[in-house]
Amino acid sequence: MLDFLFRRLTAEPRRGAALFDAVSRIAREPHWYVDGEVPDTLDGRFAVLATVTALVLVRLERDGEQVSVALTERFIETMEAEHRELGQGDPTLGKTVRKLVGSLARRNELWRSAVAGAADWTAATSESLYKSEVSVDALDHSASALRRLWATLDQAALADIAEGKLQ
Repeated sequence: MLDFLFRRLTAEPRRGAALFDAVSRIAREPHWYVDGEVPDTLDGRFAVLATVTALVLVRLERDGEQVSVALTERFIETMEAEHRELGQGDPTLGKTVRKLVGSLARRNELWRSAVAGAADWTAATSESLYKSEVSVDALDHSASALRRLWATLDQAALADIAEGKLQ
């Protein structure tokens, strides 16, 4: 939007790109949409991307503030670019991107609680991925996939996460 004033949010334009690419690859895996029954729509794909991003951000809160900032910047940059491609212009683009970032922040809070054991993992999965009722099998599949992702993130070194080595 204001690229002419603020060329990049960080001094390193590609910082966080490898991590965001890895998060995007995970969010594109067909199992979310087939076995997990997340709707294969813009909203459904955003839900998976924001959920995976939120889990990574929760992990980075432990010791990766700089990487967390870079990932969030790439998320915002991508949301803006994607919505521009969909034909959204400047008058509404800022509001839309703020709404999407707010949705990521809500998921971040939700997953922070789930990881800490203060919220039920399956309920968090349902709230994070689905707008309506879904089969028990699909919900179990998605909750299990997110638990596996969390286990990988929890054991991963910060340097590996920063390089996008999430699986």
